Amino acid sequence: MFQLIIPETEYYDEENSLFINTKGYTFKVEHSLVSISKWEAKWGKPFLGKDPQTSEETIDYIRCMTITQNVNPEAYDNLTDVNIQEISEYIKHPMSATWFSKDTQTGAGSSKEIITSEIIYYWMITYTIPFECQKWHLNRLLTLIRVCDKKNAPNKKMSNSEIMSKNRTLNAERRAKAQSKG
Repeated sequence: MFQLIIPETEYYDEENSLFINTKGYTFKVEHSLVSISKWEAKWGKPFLGKDPQTSEETIDYIRCMTITQNVNPEAYDNLTDVNIQEISEYIKHPMSATWFSKDTQTGAGSSKEIITSEIIYYWMITYTIPFECQKWHLNRLLTLIRVCDKKNAPNKKMSNSEIMSKNRTLNAERRAKAQSKG
């Protein structure tokens, strides 16, 4: 969860020759599967797709992320560039201490398929991940799905050369330990 603070601001309206003060707002947002589902239902395109989002789509996603009740709609009009940057950094944060090696990814999310909220819900069902997790930060949920995928994957078979190399190493260690020549 991230607390968004939109500061009070003052700007000059040149058309009416007036100084205008805008109200400050504070509310909480969560980058979650629920937020993505709401956004995809409205826009009819994958949130995690390759196409960049427009400014209007980005601000609407912030609306979808909002978990504070009854936020004044005018608050979204007063978002600053700093607010957008903070939200972007929050969305990118891994939210987990788990990391993966750079090996090729298998299973969930490995293909070039377009990932939508329904695909992520499918993965949750496949790995019997409770639906309460749909409210987690999305990156944490995707990490859990990837861990489930790795733990459920069959062990990778070693090639004959890998087996022979491993056996040579084991034999050398055993000979050294037993102080034997063979």
